[in-house]
Amino acid sequence: MNLIEMDRVTKRFDDLIALRDVSLTVAEGEVFGVLGHNGAGKTTSVRLLNGVLKPDGGRCRVLGLDPNLQGARLRRQTGVLTETPAVDERLTARENLAIYADLYGVPVRECSRRVDALLLDFALLERADDKVSGYSKGMKQRLALARALLHQPKALFLDEPTAGLDPVAAHAVHQLIEQLSGEGRVVFLCTHNLAEAQRLCDRVAVLERGRIIALGSPDELARQVGGALRLDIEVRPEQVPAALDLLGRAGLEHVEYDAETLAVSGVARDRVPEIVQLLVDGGVSLYRVAPREPSLEEVYFALHAREEA
Repeated sequence: MNLIEMDRVTKRFDDLIALRDVSLTVAEGEVFGVLGHNGAGKTTSVRLLNGVLKPDGGRCRVLGLDPNLQGARLRRQTGVLTETPAVDERLTARENLAIYADLYGVPVRECSRRVDALLLDFALLERADDKVSGYSKGMKQRLALARALLHQPKALFLDEPTAGLDPVAAHAVHQLIEQLSGEGRVVFLCTHNLAEAQRLCDRVAVLERGRIIALGSPDELARQVGGALRLDIEVRPEQVPAALDLLGRAGLEHVEYDAETLAVSGVARDRVPEIVQLLVDGGVSLYRVAPREPSLEEVYFALHAREEA
């Protein structure tokens, strides 16, 4: 079941076209990543999907609602973390969360329990009654994320959720995202962190100048751009020179090696059996052959380069 839909959506700001004919769907329980440089249209998409902006063409639906016509009702069921979280620094963390719990309509009998649970989950309980003005950037980010989860939203929109967080806190956010998707909620993740997207996202859309230039799982995108594999080959240490010679004769020049492992870059998928056979026929003992798909980072830059060409 699709919980988020964009159908040929276009958005203009005067002469600037922020989104051009964008179509995508996000299913229940899916973590969907939106990748792109600043100005590509990521934040505009989040605002359209939450009814903060109106499209100039096409339509959006989120949780079965039209954000353009039912924005207020929709926003009671979605959680949003912006790239620059706005928290009231004059108040304590507990007061920030209590105010938003009231705005979201969290039942009074539930409010205190939810606030304390989130403060604990985001390692803020010990500083819960300190004014937010004394918080670090990472603490403010964690507080904003806690606020986005107060009303237990069915759809969560996250814009750079781990920006400014230390590795431990970032890992906790990753675990939270995985937990939420496991509960059937949908997570719409805008990020510059390509390693984060590769780890978390079931599918990603790559935006370039307001257009989707690629859409699919990280592995599907690698195949779409014709990404060559990296082939890690473990051999007996004394056979490394012979293996290097055989690979060189086969025209495979991008080879790195250590005592017993050769890493061959730029290998076309259909050449893997040929390379294995070549080494075996040449008397090289193979202990391990491990093809590795291009990383999402490599795919992203390949797509960007293709658009710039």
